[in-house]
Amino acid sequence: MKVLLCGELGATEWRTWQSALAQAMPEAVWLDLAQARTQADAVQAAVVANPPPGSLQGLPHLKLIQSLWAGVDRLLADATLPAGVPIARMVDPAMTAAMAETALWAVLSLHRGFFAYARRQREGLWRAHAQRRADEVNVLVLGQGEMGRAAAQRVAQQGYRVQGWRRDGGALVPLLAQAEIVVNLLPLTPHTRGLLDVRFFAALPAHASVVNLARGAHVVDADLLAALDSGHLRHAVLDVFHTEPLPATHAFWQHLRVTLLPHAAALTDPRSAAAVAAANLRAARDGGALAHLVQAPRGY
Repeated sequence: MKVLLCGELGATEWRTWQSALAQAMPEAVWLDLAQARTQADAVQAAVVANPPPGSLQGLPHLKLIQSLWAGVDRLLADATLPAGVPIARMVDPAMTAAMAETALWAVLSLHRGFFAYARRQREGLWRAHAQRRADEVNVLVLGQGEMGRAAAQRVAQQGYRVQGWRRDGGALVPLLAQAEIVVNLLPLTPHTRGLLDVRFFAALPAHASVVNLARGAHVVDADLLAALDSGHLRHAVLDVFHTEPLPATHAFWQHLRVTLLPHAAALTDPRSAAAVAAANLRAARDGGALAHLVQAPRGY
């Protein structure tokens, strides 16, 4: 089986992925884009990481497009994707576990005021605040896919009162009105782009906090900053942004009520992800059932 491997990764990252994939599926022949162009009729699948638009054209026997990333919004935005070819997103067990860990860390830090303690350390202040129990804190997890469910379960195991919401799962505003901490793990679609806006923040109770671990485009930055500056929101934990790396001039960098991560809440682990990709490639080759298929009309 000949497989195209392409996307926007640095040379070191590609070597890591090539090694992991070759170990997971040694019988495959892995081709770069230039090699695939000369052997187009033989390419049966593509393993991609946000490939340049047009990369997958001219491959007449393509049976599967396997993404190495969980999010496929950028991939689906390519109008040149070959019609009718199944697309699978990456559901990496190690990445799912890591995302649940980050969600729990953020919830714990917000609940216990650890970000406030960090500010007091910088200011030289020795002052404790009241300590609440986990079962007094309402947490709302947006998104009930693999990562959303794992995050909700991990947080609930610590005693928090957790609710989950998905876009087709009923009214959101009543849930927001009860939420002290909101964790966003929704897929980015035309329906969820800009969801976290002035109306969203206004629906939250005073001094609620927001954790965005999904996509930067879910958030209207100006509306978030206004809600933080007014004191309506207590804190925001942000891992993803409209432009990455986050520009040095962006207000988030120096804002006292914002904690930043460099899109590092959960990184795909090539060791476990390569095994997931290999299983799907073999299924495509042998006519088996494909896992984690994307429904393009829904955007994920």
